[in-house]
Amino acid sequence: MTETERLAAGLPSRTGIGFRAAHHRAIVDGRPDVGWLEAHAENYMGGGPAPRALDAVRRDYDVSLHGVGLSLGGAGGLDLAHLERLAALADRIQPFLVSEHLSWSGAGGAYFNDLLPLPYTEEALALVAAHVDQVQMRLGRQILVENPSAYLGYIEAEMDEGEFLTALAGRTGCGLLCDVNNIFVTTRNLGGDPLAWLAALPAGAVGEIHLAGHAVNDADGAKVWIDDHGGPVAEPVWALFKAACRRFPRAPALVEWDSNIPSLDVLVAEAARADRHRAAVNAREAGDAVAA
Repeated sequence: MTETERLAAGLPSRTGIGFRAAHHRAIVDGRPDVGWLEAHAENYMGGGPAPRALDAVRRDYDVSLHGVGLSLGGAGGLDLAHLERLAALADRIQPFLVSEHLSWSGAGGAYFNDLLPLPYTEEALALVAAHVDQVQMRLGRQILVENPSAYLGYIEAEMDEGEFLTALAGRTGCGLLCDVNNIFVTTRNLGGDPLAWLAALPAGAVGEIHLAGHAVNDADGAKVWIDDHGGPVAEPVWALFKAACRRFPRAPALVEWDSNIPSLDVLVAEAARADRHRAAVNAREAGDAVAA
């Protein structure tokens, strides 16, 4: 998809960055040259300076809301008060995308500071689909569901992650958020081919691509890849991003950097690098089309 086609479809043509507290003042005052901004929804549901900063930047940037607290896979049902807060925020901000994670993070009134994995079973699929339907009905819009990073697998699994996400999109009409760093982390930890993982997703359902850095921990001689969003994007993830741009040309991209947060110019430069990679992919695709 060319930049003109993307603009005609109402999609940002350039890579976005996260709207994090460390950069609020610099972004509000300086208006950096990036495609769009992503806000973690839970950080903007109360009062105070954070939601006021988000109100200020939404006049000049497309904004998405990325949730971490809905617990779509929670067995106890959705937290309806939390869903109402999300709906109120979406009504005020009018984001161009709303997304959440394929995970659970609460049970029995207890909440965990983690995005915990699901067994990919028919029972879990029915539960998540019902919750996605409930969220989309309340918000009056489609949401995107993101593939998580994985550090273990369930022996009870009846399908792989790509099959689960494909089925979820088919049942609910939700979109998918393809996090290429999470794909890399998952396949390094559990095995598998990241390009095959990409190919398993329905191309028409993917509405966003995430990029981030990761860490590698050495636990008693066994390496574990950790999705920590704490550094620059690694070279193998850039390669996977270029493959994702070819497969999902309509999907806007975003660079996440949530720990060890650098100065804003470093993050803007990372987004610019993503733009250059996408431009190179588009140029090659256009050249291949002419040659054909």
